Order: sequence, then structure tokens, then C-alpha cells
Amino acid sequence: MPDRPAPLAVARRFAVVASIYNSEFVDGLVAAAREELAAIAPGSSVEVHRVPGSFEIPLGVQFVGERRNVDAIFAFGLLWQGETSHADLIATSVTKALLDISLRMKLPVLHEVIVAQTEEQARERCLGTKINRGTEAARAAVRMLQAIEIIRAVQRQTFP
Repeated sequence: MPDRPAPLAVARRFAVVASIYNSEFVDGLVAAAREELAAIAPGSSVEVHRVPGSFEIPLGVQFVGERRNVDAIFAFGLLWQGETSHADLIATSVTKALLDISLRMKLPVLHEVIVAQTEEQARERCLGTKINRGTEAARAAVRMLQAIEIIRAVQRQTFP
């Protein structure tokens, strides 16, 4: 897991779009992200929106992003890798849709729709502390917001 970044100097607005399906694991991602944001983005708000499953996450992210009142959005879900290609199809579609939304809206979208093969993998990534993807997503969001600030500052200096 990446090291914890320096805390944000200014409070931000974060949103989570999380799957109801597999909520035992998805709730772990949400809790870990909230806990980490409390430490590295003090005073920031975190709103949580629930959608039925992982396939519906991109539409939820798009609706939240279109409001233009959040600085970053977390996409949390869990898919089980089974004997068919169903999970792969969903994961690929969700990944492409989230990337498209992020680029189109110029908004960090943290993709943590996890594909797990075993319950142990899901527990480690969603409920554990060593490689919790909710914690990792919070750190990535803060780092991305810091990077965007630097890029914008350079653009203002270079192209007033």
C-alpha cells in the first residue's frame, strides 16, 4: 500500500458510489476510505450513494459528477470471479465507463470495483488493514487532488 500522503490543507468534498450487492465487503471499503480521509483530508465531507450492483456504479458516478459539487468520487464494488466470463465482462465495462467519466468531467474517479476469486482475497482487500483498497483509494484521491493543484498552478504561471 502506498504511504500516507501529507494532509490536505483545505477541506474537500468527496462522494462514494457503492454497490449494495456484496455489502459485507463493500461496506469495509467505504469505512476504510472514510477513516483514512478523516486523517488525510481533515474537515472534508463524504457523501455515500448506493446503487444495486457493480454494473450500475458508472451511472451513479456520472449523476454525482454532473452535479459539479464534489472534488473526487470513489467507486466501490465487489465481483466474484466465477466459472463464466460474466465478472470479466462487467469489470471491463465498468473500468472503461469510469475512465471515460473521469476524463470527460476532469474529475478524479477512484476505481475500486474489485474482482475476487476467493473470500480470503475479498477479506484482505475490503476488510483487512494491510492492503485495504478503501484506504488505498483515499490516499490516491488526496494525491491526485494535490497533483491537480500543482498542474493548475503551473498552467496559470505559464499561460496566464
